[in-house]
Amino acid sequence: MSPSAAQPVSTVTPDKTPRLRRGFRLQWEPAQNGHVLLYPEGMIKLNDSAAEILQRVDGQRSVAAIVADLSERFPGVPGIDEDILAFLEVAHAQFWIELQ
Repeated sequence: MSPSAAQPVSTVTPDKTPRLRRGFRLQWEPAQNGHVLLYPEGMIKLNDSAAEILQRVDGQRSVAAIVADLSERFPGVPGIDEDILAFLEVAHAQFWIELQ
């Protein structure tokens, strides 16, 4: 097995700047009692962690800045940086976000 087959190449790196894809909108939905990601075909109800991350995805902040901000907001959470990167990888794979 080649090294690249053993470990997928990450597309989310600290220097990238994520933004929501065109047509996607993050908002608080009182009926859902939580944040949702709206898009033309539907809606995704987000858990609190996903909402905290996506609230910082503004096309201006880098992945490193998002990680730093959340690490400061939630000090002492073990593995928070890996969790943020993993979520952003999923969000990118699901086409919720784009990376610049």
